[in-house]
Amino acid sequence: MRPDLAELLADAHVVSLPMRVRFRGITAREALVLRGPEGWTEFSPFVEYDDAEASAWLDAAIDFGWTAHEPALDAVPVNATVPAVDPEQVAELLARYLGCTTAKVKVAEPGTTVDDDVARVAEVRRVMGPDADVRVDANGLWSVDEATTALERLAVFDLQYAEQPVASVEELASLRSRIDGLGVRIAADESVRKAADPLAVARAGAADVLVVKAQPLGGVSAAARIVAEAGLPCVVSSALDTSVGLGMGAFLAARSMAPGFAAGLGTAAMFRGDVTAEPLLPVGGRIAVRRVEVDRALLERHAASPERTSWWLDRVRRVHELLPA
Repeated sequence: MRPDLAELLADAHVVSLPMRVRFRGITAREALVLRGPEGWTEFSPFVEYDDAEASAWLDAAIDFGWTAHEPALDAVPVNATVPAVDPEQVAELLARYLGCTTAKVKVAEPGTTVDDDVARVAEVRRVMGPDADVRVDANGLWSVDEATTALERLAVFDLQYAEQPVASVEELASLRSRIDGLGVRIAADESVRKAADPLAVARAGAADVLVVKAQPLGGVSAAARIVAEAGLPCVVSSALDTSVGLGMGAFLAARSMAPGFAAGLGTAAMFRGDVTAEPLLPVGGRIAVRRVEVDRALLERHAASPERTSWWLDRVRRVHELLPA
């Protein structure tokens, strides 16, 4: 049984967490954290998502807060995340990810060039050394031709994979065929989490790896079922969550992630503040698989404005009405 609205919002708080660098076009991340009978959980669909798309995120919050998930591991390895910054900023950013031996590098950022991407990835490889795993993420912003050209240049850095280099399943399949022999695997992210059919990319043979996020796929239970059905190795990643949401992702990673890969769940290092005194920061290249206990003083410190709080609470009410009884 899903909780009713009163139960859902009985202990709910909207926060705005300041970020160290701009990411996805924002410098502060808004989120709603709430307490269920099993512990704290999170509802934080990006503000541009409509109510229908946000409904899976509310399902995820309910699944984690109202279901007793057992951790399959004590900890999971995580990657460092490098936004589309100048090469001079790379070393400082990577220093925040203690012990991480994998880095995900943002590429194809609007207003930048392939030369910029090459310089950034080259610096990551230089700082991390030849044994590190380096992956790039284009968020579907290249065309097939642009992706082919870019990956031909980036392949020299021995990429682990290229995440969502192009937008559609059809384009992924075309690109994967075109760069066959280049040694760069293709990972699908948006083609899974934003798709009406998250298994379409696997059935089309359009990707080698699935990148899955707990919140957009309806939570730990629903995302684990998708991974099992897809039959492809998966990497669990964050949706720029607070440490509460990262805990949800860690439970999914411990249950479903392919050995040999690092999860994209080290993103607490991108924030200047969090909702807990013990954030899920990388230590020894790993984060613990645990539920996070929220610090109420930090909830007050990072509380969103009254206007933004009202916006989020109204959003929960609308989305809750879309869920089946």
